[in-house]
Amino acid sequence: MTPRILVIVGTPIAGSLNHALAASYIDAARDRGADVRVVDLANDPIPGHPTNRDELRMPRTDADVQLDPDIAAYIEDVRWADHLVFFHPQWWGTYPAALKAFIDRVFLLGFSYDRRPRTALAEKLLAGRTARLVMTMDTPNFWNRLVYRNAAGTSLKQAILAYCGVKTTGMTRFTSVRFSEDEQRAGWIADTAKLGRRDAAASVSRDREAVTA
Repeated sequence: MTPRILVIVGTPIAGSLNHALAASYIDAARDRGADVRVVDLANDPIPGHPTNRDELRMPRTDADVQLDPDIAAYIEDVRWADHLVFFHPQWWGTYPAALKAFIDRVFLLGFSYDRRPRTALAEKLLAGRTARLVMTMDTPNFWNRLVYRNAAGTSLKQAILAYCGVKTTGMTRFTSVRFSEDEQRAGWIADTAKLGRRDAAASVSRDREAVTA
């Protein structure tokens, strides 16, 4: 089966290093035969903040508030994908508000997870999918680990993706961007191409009936 990969570039600033990394990944994955869609939050609409609880869940009846067309399109992209890849800079120890807004408005109750009676454990509606996280940062790795406790990666991997049933297969951090030279950045871009080729070549197994039920 042809791997179906959704790349989410989670920065509102166009022309960033994250865009160069994502482009390298996308080109390599497509060269290896993957079908790749891209959400670029520097160019595509950034979802607005929710103003009521209805915007945090899928519509259940015709009387409910219907999905914004941009949100509906993003949900279809996630539903379509076997593998999700997030590129983002680390800002204030986590990730930009643009990416958080995407998550808040797209990973909705009734789409990405559902509640179960008499337990805090969610029904994982995105089970069968995998993910990769790629982030850039100025923070040294030891400081990010000891002081920030890997907050950005832990939040995405555990509190969001795992909660919805998505298994994170890799997490890459490129640092320190501030003090990097062109040669080092070129190396990061080449390393990201390797990740694209690896993901495209991976055997993607997925119970489609369970995911779309």
